[in-house]
Amino acid sequence: MSDPKSVELLARAERLIPGGVNSPVRAFRSVGGKPVFVARAEGAYLFGADGKRYTDYVGSWGPMILGHAHPAVVEAITSAARNGTSYGAPTELEIRFAEKVIELYPSIEMLRAVSSGTEACMAALRVARGFTGREAIVKFEGCYHGHADFLLVKAGSGALTFGVPDSAGVPAPTAKATITAPYNDVKALEAIFAERGSEIAAVIVEPVVGNMGVVPPDGGFLEAIVRLCKDHGAVSIFDEVMTGCRVARGGMQERAKVRPDMTCLGKIVGGGMPLAAYGGRREIMQKVAPIGPVYQAGTLSGNPIAVSAALALLERLDGGVYDKLEALGARMEQGFVDGARKANVAVCVQRVGSMLTPFFTKGPIRSFGDAVKSDTARFGRWHTAMLARGHYWPPSQYEAAFVSAAHTEADVDATVAAAAEAFAAAAAS
Repeated sequence: MSDPKSVELLARAERLIPGGVNSPVRAFRSVGGKPVFVARAEGAYLFGADGKRYTDYVGSWGPMILGHAHPAVVEAITSAARNGTSYGAPTELEIRFAEKVIELYPSIEMLRAVSSGTEACMAALRVARGFTGREAIVKFEGCYHGHADFLLVKAGSGALTFGVPDSAGVPAPTAKATITAPYNDVKALEAIFAERGSEIAAVIVEPVVGNMGVVPPDGGFLEAIVRLCKDHGAVSIFDEVMTGCRVARGGMQERAKVRPDMTCLGKIVGGGMPLAAYGGRREIMQKVAPIGPVYQAGTLSGNPIAVSAALALLERLDGGVYDKLEALGARMEQGFVDGARKANVAVCVQRVGSMLTPFFTKGPIRSFGDAVKSDTARFGRWHTAMLARGHYWPPSQYEAAFVSAAHTEADVDATVAAAAEAFAAAAAS
């Protein structure tokens, strides 16, 4: 049950903001609850409006890999702010940011800073269309690449069917240039290229899906995307907004040893500030204005506060951080598996590095069709039980949870113990 202060704040917010929130999943409606309004955060913890402490596994939906309010990041932000919050003019900080990202991602030869992951994906696809002179793009069911009109598309009746809008307000002609395919299905993708290869500008993919819960790629799937794009003159785009610097310093492309033509980055690479980037091969990025015909601009792109935060965070991501994240993630995964088994509830726990999802169904989960078999009502009861025990988990079955370097083994063990009780409570309801 939500605390009285949060209930009061939600009532005020609902009169002014749709649903009382500025992003839909924050409303807690998919778990049958009401949101906790947060007053502050520190390290691995959130503090609600009533002062209650929660162990946080949302981490601002991924960026807080070092934990909340990391002293070095806070100092970088405050120091930069003293010199002005935004100039609308180039700075050396932007160059340093580009140099750091290119150091981490060898597939990126040039990049452009933007303000959100949505903007990065939208711009990357526009550039891919400008580079190829083609219009069609391919995305995969269950992958989310932001709320641009042509990306809010669901599958048609088959893998070769052009998409139809998945949101009110999206013109049908806009969606028709987007083709959807099942995730992890190489044969379906091959069929799409065989049928429409000359029309396809790009294939965009989450190399580890986080937006239908954590779903890793099958062996050879990412390689097939890159190969098919190369063979047909299309652009392969890895949307590493979530996985970038999360599953490895150089994202999933480092972990899988696969190089796409273009990459979209956000969340961690922005240091917890509104900062993202897209980039790729030089010949592709040279199509971007002012040196090319593809227009893209942004008043706050690469602003000094955001870039300073990003540099402070990225400079602290060393091998020790990832060793700790892997160990904590594995500890939580095994604890959840054991707890679900003991409670005799069907749960498939999937993890890549410090990203984790307990799906309330039998696994493995390889695609959107598998994910939607989850018992969302049971997940909702589990989530409520976790929140009551002081553990802040993503309020949706179809979202990834994140472990941070600020978490300790004691934090994880306490969460595992709470999860075991919550599994039992969910099973008994």
